[in-house]
Amino acid sequence: MPTPLTDSALIARFAAITGERNALTTPADIAPHLIELRGLYQGESPLVLRPGTTQEVSAILRLAHETDTAIVPQGGNTGLVGGQSPRPGQGEIVLSLARLNKIRSLDPVGQTMVAEAGVVLAQAQQAASDAGLLFPLSLGSEGSCQIGGNLSSNAGGTAVLAYGNMRQLCLGLEVVLPDGEIWHGLRALKKDNTGYDLRDLFIGAEGTLGVITAAVLKLFPARRGHETIYAGVDNPDTALKLFRVAQDYCGASLTGFELMPRIGVEFTTRHIEDVRDPLSEPHPWYALIDISSGQSQEAARAMLEGLFMAADEKGLIRDAAAAETEAQRRNFWKLRESMSWAQKPEGGSIKHDVSVPVALVPEFLARADHAVKSAMPDARIVAFGHMGDGNIHYNISQPLGADTQAFLARWSEMNAIVHAIVLDLDGSISAEHGIGQLKRDELAAIRSPVEMELMHRIKQAFDPKGIMNPGKVVASR
Repeated sequence: MPTPLTDSALIARFAAITGERNALTTPADIAPHLIELRGLYQGESPLVLRPGTTQEVSAILRLAHETDTAIVPQGGNTGLVGGQSPRPGQGEIVLSLARLNKIRSLDPVGQTMVAEAGVVLAQAQQAASDAGLLFPLSLGSEGSCQIGGNLSSNAGGTAVLAYGNMRQLCLGLEVVLPDGEIWHGLRALKKDNTGYDLRDLFIGAEGTLGVITAAVLKLFPARRGHETIYAGVDNPDTALKLFRVAQDYCGASLTGFELMPRIGVEFTTRHIEDVRDPLSEPHPWYALIDISSGQSQEAARAMLEGLFMAADEKGLIRDAAAAETEAQRRNFWKLRESMSWAQKPEGGSIKHDVSVPVALVPEFLARADHAVKSAMPDARIVAFGHMGDGNIHYNISQPLGADTQAFLARWSEMNAIVHAIVLDLDGSISAEHGIGQLKRDELAAIRSPVEMELMHRIKQAFDPKGIMNPGKVVASR
């Protein structure tokens, strides 16, 4: 078991690895690394280390392994389940990867990029764009989240429908293991069947098996045509029918299909600056549809027109607007991407990041709404997300006039209600946010003994001293 870091001499040894400038020890400097976006976890740490090279990360982990010191890897600190937060009273070192922020290479022929863990997602997107290519991962936090954190949480975002999540967007990794050894796995091969796929063990492991320091990212041809449609629909059943029509007409060019409720649009237009509803009349639900063409803008427009015609014939769309400019397109997406943050001014919000088979999204929403309203009649349900891949952010805002703390005290109760329905539909209680601290115990409760035993064996094999991000994903034994 790790030993809390309290010895000043040992702190000095760790600090010497990065240099004093990159070893934060004062409360004011450490504070930004201790609290996550939702404020659910307030951590403590005696030391934040900011290494600038893979070799410095290796030296830190060698010393941590030698002294049984716990390490909490941290990227942009945008995680939502407490996976990047040090625990109170445990004396854990925060290892910030922010200074590992170089794009080491970009191969336009092989369509790959080698990016270090601290590269901000928007920076990776821009580097690909500058080379006439596309890195398709897109998140609301893309201006601050980092590639290492994206990989460690197997981030999804709005383009999973067409491109997959981070697991599908990564070809190779460089990882520092818990004893300081470096795995040089930066292979840019699309075909490689030489033994166990070690890469996939580290992606989604939330820093519990080692520290990702760099990755080979998969790039794609730039879009030559792009259309975005914002449509009002009657209900999730109608949205699902519209999704199937969009699949038929657009095929692989359908790069996004998001579902949003009226209440979410109202919250967002009320609280987020420079966001407005593109339609003149309110509608119960909305679909945000992205069409991308590798051929031309004319080809994208033709798919859009075909989709509109087919949807109109079936009576699926109440009203719709197509983005005519890039600024309009950004406004459409800002409305969707700000929906989570727009709930904060409305008071407490109990959040769920779940997925079910795409065809069962309407059934899930109907059953969850009924169950939640039965337990909390005045709850304001803001369910939205990536309908194209079955990932719904089923959030519950507190009733008007309710006491926030009393409402949040029912978090576990509401989780149990929603997650029971998800599991009954063979879904997942964590679609893209990870497990962290928030869902660790629930994971153990819902997974089979065989699965949990295998996870513990993997953890023991890679990190026998339990120093890597302890208390996250799987409980210590």
